[in-house]
Amino acid sequence: MLGDFHVHTQYCQHGADDKMEAYVLQAIEKGFTHLSFTEHAPLPESFTDPAPHRDSTMDRNKVEAYVMEGKALQKQYKNDLQINIGFEVDYIRGYEQETQTFLDMYGPEMDDGILSVHMLQAPDKSFFCIDYSEEEFERAADAFGGLTPLYKAYYGSLQASVEADLGHFKPKRIGHITLVQKFQLAYPKPADFSKEQHLLLDLIKNKGYELDVNTAGLYKPFCKEIYPPAELIAYAAKTGIPLVPGSDSHAAGGIGKGFEYLSDYSLHLPQRLTL
Repeated sequence: MLGDFHVHTQYCQHGADDKMEAYVLQAIEKGFTHLSFTEHAPLPESFTDPAPHRDSTMDRNKVEAYVMEGKALQKQYKNDLQINIGFEVDYIRGYEQETQTFLDMYGPEMDDGILSVHMLQAPDKSFFCIDYSEEEFERAADAFGGLTPLYKAYYGSLQASVEADLGHFKPKRIGHITLVQKFQLAYPKPADFSKEQHLLLDLIKNKGYELDVNTAGLYKPFCKEIYPPAELIAYAAKTGIPLVPGSDSHAAGGIGKGFEYLSDYSLHLPQRLTL
């Protein structure tokens, strides 16, 4: 394994208190050569976090501290590990301009990045954080009029994220593309969405983007599979999409967790890191 390219920190309001250095030491202990900190970027200022505790991302006023701490670790461990500092950026339809404003400001500081969908707007205009909890997922399904329209809205938003113009610093890796299945053992997938999934992967390929191969789902009690599952990873690999491994760890002990399940795939460094 080259490294872990989807990692959160103590700056995440819904993660562990482990310091960034603890993640670095774990990565070195596992023999990794690369580690990407991809903390949840602050949500757009005019957007209200729909999560019950409004803890989906880092505080906006701590972005500078996060970047500075990451840069200090880059210097301290430069002979042991390539540490990359970046963000996992939420794509929220209707908030593209504010998202681009953030990226324009902090893009020059970013070594790596992920673009993900967590937030969806229901027909009644209310927003939901679809991966927050089983209860919130049920509320979202009710607001959308069922699981099928919820799934369709999710894949539609993912496709829009790939196609969106977010400026020069738009992340080129698309995060956990089957996150909507996080609670699938409690709320079984209502239909076959392979058409939407293959269309999404074809768009990712045509854009020259990368795929976050995310092992976190293996350890979610109502998911128990990688995001995306094996058949979609195989489809992406066949089409030539770079597969970039990430644990989506929110605690230092999660670095590289589940990567043994990725041994059958050819994994890649993020393209920006190969320049």
